Amino acid sequence: MTPHTLTDQDMMVDALSCQKQAAACYNTFAGECASPALLAEFLNLLNEEHQIQFEIFTEMQKRGWYPTTPATPQQLIAARQKFLPTTNN
Repeated sequence: MTPHTLTDQDMMVDALSCQKQAAACYNTFAGECASPALLAEFLNLLNEEHQIQFEIFTEMQKRGWYPTTPATPQQLIAARQKFLPTTNN
């Protein structure tokens, strides 16, 4: 039986997935802190995880493993409007 060998791309995809999961967990933990000191620590950890995630994402983009398409001005307007607060009259 031949062992499966992970490619560099496989490892980067896995690393990015792990960073996303870690960030999601730290975000949840930060939202449930009763101690300001603990909250500050989780926010620091969350920031670090996002930085690592960004670095992995950027490297994957450079290698063509995570292609993105720039948003059009109309798409930016639509996204902005989607998240604007609505007013109740």
